Amino acid sequence: MKATAAVSTAPVRFDALLLCAVLSLVSLGLVMVYSASAVMAQDKLGDSLYFLHRHLLAAGIGVVAMAVGMKVGWRRLARFAYPLLLVTLVLLVLVLIPGIGTTVGGARRWIRLPGFSLQPAEVAKFAWVVYLSYSLAKKREKVATFSVGFLPHLLLCGLLVGLCMLQPDFGSSVLLVFLLFALLFAAGTKLSYLVGSVLLALPLAYAAIATSPYRMKRVLAFLDPWAHRHDIGYQVAESLMSIGSGGLTGLGLGDGRQKLFFLPEAHTDFIFAIIGEELGLLGVGVLVGLYALIIWRGIRASLAAPEAFGTYLGLGLTSIIAVQAAVNMCVAMGLLPTKGLTLPFVSYGGSSLVVLMGGAGVLLSLSASAQPGGGRPLRSSGDLREVAA
Repeated sequence: MKATAAVSTAPVRFDALLLCAVLSLVSLGLVMVYSASAVMAQDKLGDSLYFLHRHLLAAGIGVVAMAVGMKVGWRRLARFAYPLLLVTLVLLVLVLIPGIGTTVGGARRWIRLPGFSLQPAEVAKFAWVVYLSYSLAKKREKVATFSVGFLPHLLLCGLLVGLCMLQPDFGSSVLLVFLLFALLFAAGTKLSYLVGSVLLALPLAYAAIATSPYRMKRVLAFLDPWAHRHDIGYQVAESLMSIGSGGLTGLGLGDGRQKLFFLPEAHTDFIFAIIGEELGLLGVGVLVGLYALIIWRGIRASLAAPEAFGTYLGLGLTSIIAVQAAVNMCVAMGLLPTKGLTLPFVSYGGSSLVVLMGGAGVLLSLSASAQPGGGRPLRSSGDLREVAA
């Protein structure tokens, strides 16, 4: 009886390194959002603290979401897989309805609510990972079959991607497809199905780009931003100049020049450029190091999870952070066409910040159960496919 009581009252252990890395990025984001937006906010809104106040509110809600994610725990999320997916589908439909969805910059991606805006695509990423993890763990004995393990998930992904493309939101659509293929591969789906579907999807992807003038402009700006320096390549060119001017140590916090009405979206999609300009290569190195730490600890917790659902869930949530960070930084450096994905935990954007911090809370709960003895450590990529066995 005494031993049982001792176990039940033992403190819950979680990955302190993972928590510190997430909070460090959020703190950096608060500083850089203010630095990148203060002058613009003062000029257009008469309040230099406007974006900082809103981002600080989102961070506060995000801390609550993280605490809820840790409290609810990753195991309980399994029962919410279908409700979350249903709510996501409803939101993705509602945002397309005039009067409910709000159009900004030619895209209808936000639902205005009292005091804040909700971006359904950000919720969709989290809900999609939860659903896939639950479904693949439940179907683990048939996940290698086409009719049970592959086709239903592909069709559902097509529905989500179709709704996102109607907004349009090409970046989130690509991420949803990537998450599907990553988790299907981890669960043991036949490579022939994955490769074959990619080959079949290439013409569709080409058509989606070729038939959209603004996507073609982004591709042209990516291929040669300097040839289009004063029109479609302006944003990428300004971003490259911003990063390049930072040098090793940067111009100094708050002393960046490109945010002075030169670089559009300096506090959102291109905040990485401002970090490079003001904090230099050293600041960028710290930023990349924090993301590397999160990815390492997230994968570590995932592979040590005691159940297949936990492994897939951890890998999916870690993939969201890793892919978004990599794509955002590559876009800012001209290595990828503009996608519109935020820099996780750093960029201005309430929906993204709250959802990502909630996902980090789930990862922390997973790290608490993936302590030594909590699960079998995986030693190779081959072992990863055996998690569901």
